[in-house]
Amino acid sequence: MAYIIGDACISCGACESECPVECISAGDDKYVIDADSCIECGSCADVCPVEAPCAE
Repeated sequence: MAYIIGDACISCGACESECPVECISAGDDKYVIDADSCIECGSCADVCPVEAPCAE
């Protein structure tokens, strides 16, 4: 299962480069989080410039 980073995502990649377990990748138009690998550390949320929420 993957989570899509919300509509506010501007595809800047800040979250991907900050993720300590490398579970974030570029999707078709938004970044996605591999929920099975995510450790829910919050590092991605801390660096997101638009505070894009995650959605299933």
